[in-house]
Amino acid sequence: MENQIQIVIESRAKDLAGMPITRVLPWVKKRMVGPFIFLDHMGPVHFDKDHKLTVNAHPHIGLSTLTYLFKGRIHHKDSIGSSVVIVPGEVNWMTAGKGISHSEKTPVDDIGHESDIHGLQFWVALPDELEDMEPSFTNHKSHEIPKIKKDGAEVCVVVGEFHGQKSPVKAFSPMIFLNIEATEDYTFEYSAPEFEVAFYLIEGEVDLGERKFSNHEMIVLEPGSNIRAHIKKGSHCVLVGGESFPHPKYIWWNFVSSSKEKMNTARDNWNSGNFPQVPGETEKIMAPTDKIL
Repeated sequence: MENQIQIVIESRAKDLAGMPITRVLPWVKKRMVGPFIFLDHMGPVHFDKDHKLTVNAHPHIGLSTLTYLFKGRIHHKDSIGSSVVIVPGEVNWMTAGKGISHSEKTPVDDIGHESDIHGLQFWVALPDELEDMEPSFTNHKSHEIPKIKKDGAEVCVVVGEFHGQKSPVKAFSPMIFLNIEATEDYTFEYSAPEFEVAFYLIEGEVDLGERKFSNHEMIVLEPGSNIRAHIKKGSHCVLVGGESFPHPKYIWWNFVSSSKEKMNTARDNWNSGNFPQVPGETEKIMAPTDKIL
């Protein structure tokens, strides 16, 4: 069947360290799309020279974070020694596994200057058997990410495979993340019978036949649905999804796991200082002490 809509997710406005964000996932009626369990749309926002982004050190377990910018620069530092300034078109893929902490801040060279931030950050749940893997971090440069330019659009294959082009990003379960920018009216077609996928509209309009969708809506398709979407000239959207897990994952604060006990332990270890720390960072965000779930 074509364009079978499962649910439309209502995004919510939030604030992160003085930066406006749009929280898309998780949602009360839809916790995950395939393995994707969290999505923040950051900005777009313009900062004056007196403002700087400061997200102090905080921990993660049981997930991979995926950061993808359209504008601006963010300095990533983590507990395994990574220190990278991510710029538009690059992919930061950080796998927490059994435990990692990181900070995200305005790069030192940008402090005291006007700046812009616009991008997406996802959390991707790890399969149960990989939840306790060793943490890792990889930055992929823009030129490494396959780009398909034809029929009035540019499609970046950020994760997964599309039209014979395969991303170098190493994911730990089958998934897809395409960044789609239409320079003309564009017809997008996609089929993956085993995947649950969703469109997220950053800007513009997508027509799925029975309904048109606009900014900041996430349209989740039924698993196995054949997609034929008409994307309006000037529109910008992403397609994300993949194979769903056989059972739901728990998500609490910055932790994702199949086990509440693991999250309790991680919370206690972080607050007591027995969790991996980011070298050189003296301030950190403490975990809530209320009951987990």
